[in-house]
Amino acid sequence: MSERLEDLYKNQVLPKLMSEFKISNAMAAPKLKKIIVAAGIGKFKEDPKLIESATTDLKTITGQTPKITKAKVAISAFKLRANDVVGLVVTLRGAKMWSFLDKLVSIVLPRVRDFRGIDKSSFDGRGNLSLGFTEHTVFPEIDANKVDRMKSLGVTITTTAGTNERGKLLLSSLGFPFKKESGKS
Repeated sequence: MSERLEDLYKNQVLPKLMSEFKISNAMAAPKLKKIIVAAGIGKFKEDPKLIESATTDLKTITGQTPKITKAKVAISAFKLRANDVVGLVVTLRGAKMWSFLDKLVSIVLPRVRDFRGIDKSSFDGRGNLSLGFTEHTVFPEIDANKVDRMKSLGVTITTTAGTNERGKLLLSSLGFPFKKESGKS
């Protein structure tokens, strides 16, 4: 099944980017590589039921089973021992990536409370965008009435853009709402 944003990228965004950046080869144009969705366990690590709940929620949101990440070294200040569960991570590529991106742009971001647009400081310098969500209930698959604890999520959208300007143009062409640049006088 072909996704709406993937078709938009191939038919409208790609030709626009190629003409904007004067690229003759379509393979050299900026494109999405992957989306990483991560959830930190933190204070839940002692309770296996909460880890199971976080795993189920992340699987429901992404449609893919998350990988459990463990601590590599012990850090006594954080009461953390080596091989303790510290988080969950899912890497989305292909059709699942496009489906998640469509849901993120059209459903999730408008549901975020007091959302005024994505700040340009969310880019990392190479055209990759990182977003943080303090409540995982903004995703439509999660029933807020059945949630035992709020969990925060981090979403990183990795591109081949190379620069923030190229990455912003790519993502804004796909429908990402960025904050308007205020005219400084």
